[in-house]
Amino acid sequence: MAKTIGKDLTEGSVVKHLIAFSSPLLLGNVFQALYNTVDSIWVGQFLGPEALGAVSVSFPITFVLISMVMGITMATSVLVSQYAGAKDTGMISKTINNSFFLLGIAAVVFTALGLVSSRKVLMLLNTPEEILGHAVEYLNIYLLGLVFTFGYNVISSVLNGLGDSRTPVKFLIIATITNIILDPLFIFGFGFIPKMGIAGAALATILSQALSFLLVFRFLIKNDHLIKPDFKNFKFDRQLAWKLIKIGLPAGIQQIVVSMGLTMMTGIINLFGSNAVAAFGATSRLDQFAHMPAMSLGLATSALTGQNLGAQKHERVKEVFKWGNILATSITAVIVVAVMAFPRAILRTFTSAPHVLEIGSRYLRIVGISYIPFSLMFVTNGILRGAGDTLPTMVFSIVSLWLIRIPLARYLSSFKTLGSDGIWAAIAISSIISMVMSISYYLSGKWKNKKLITKGDRLEEAQ
Repeated sequence: MAKTIGKDLTEGSVVKHLIAFSSPLLLGNVFQALYNTVDSIWVGQFLGPEALGAVSVSFPITFVLISMVMGITMATSVLVSQYAGAKDTGMISKTINNSFFLLGIAAVVFTALGLVSSRKVLMLLNTPEEILGHAVEYLNIYLLGLVFTFGYNVISSVLNGLGDSRTPVKFLIIATITNIILDPLFIFGFGFIPKMGIAGAALATILSQALSFLLVFRFLIKNDHLIKPDFKNFKFDRQLAWKLIKIGLPAGIQQIVVSMGLTMMTGIINLFGSNAVAAFGATSRLDQFAHMPAMSLGLATSALTGQNLGAQKHERVKEVFKWGNILATSITAVIVVAVMAFPRAILRTFTSAPHVLEIGSRYLRIVGISYIPFSLMFVTNGILRGAGDTLPTMVFSIVSLWLIRIPLARYLSSFKTLGSDGIWAAIAISSIISMVMSISYYLSGKWKNKKLITKGDRLEEAQ
């Protein structure tokens, strides 16, 4: 039998597993966010609000492209975790190989599409003329690194499904430190490196992303375990590939809905000028950090849920739900207090522009209220994803974003007394409604009817 890695999450304390599994993920999420955050700090502090706005307006577009394949990586993690719980190493290997094949094709196609349409999409988003050129420049360079981002994420999702959340983080930390070092060198120039400005920030980021992928891929090649790539003997499994697509499609659509919703929201914010765009860019980075504990615990709950369902230990899933939400709420509450009490001081990390600080402070005091509901929603969705029941979370995203957040943002921001504050209020309200829908569905128990695997080599799904 092949040597396996990772950790058995079907035995022992659920609380200890959640903390041990999510802690490296939290650290990894922090460093992952630092890729773009470091760019924002250098660009915002030294190249001005217009350059910061260019970086900010590019982010939703890259998120759309990445989201299109995140469903496959999620499906890979779900199947790997459930097969790990069922001790079916043969199907784990087949799942991983076919996931690599699908994502390799997607990386090439989406990079090409992004490069061809970047300027047109930015113009459709009402990007202010003064930052359009910088935004196109930054976005086009960033797109060249998508293949490395896809590669790193698929390997990371596999390791997470096997219960190993530490290995990918080690390499990600190295890559992020590299990005921090390269940013000023490429932005301002040093020695034989020319001064590249905002293009240098993008180049530093993709080089660092390439490093994280190459390091984790080298780890797979050098270590003899069940997920070692076997390209010589690879055989495309149409049935398994279709299963990955069927499981991942709702999750992928959900990610696209979220990213396109963010893109539409950016278009609304653009109507309020470059100061509002810059403020949203800075506060969005802070949102990332505020959401990280819940996001990390959500991924942990998915892994624990998947392995325990694969091992037919359904009662442990209830413990995962309870303790996941307790931990996420406790941590997020501390963040909410800090954000609500010291918004301006926190925002000074990104910019010192008075108007940007004022708009951003109002954002944090309004949206900060929704951080705890968001944490509850994300952990609950982690249970559903671990069970492979991804359709409901897709529906919840469509409702909360397209039927509530975007229309409400347009409506509230039309009042002169509210202005951009109406957009921030819509974000908070939609997050709360999304939480209510997720928890209500979990309590209904309908997700328990989803069955992805049986012990053996066949994939099955209850209709």
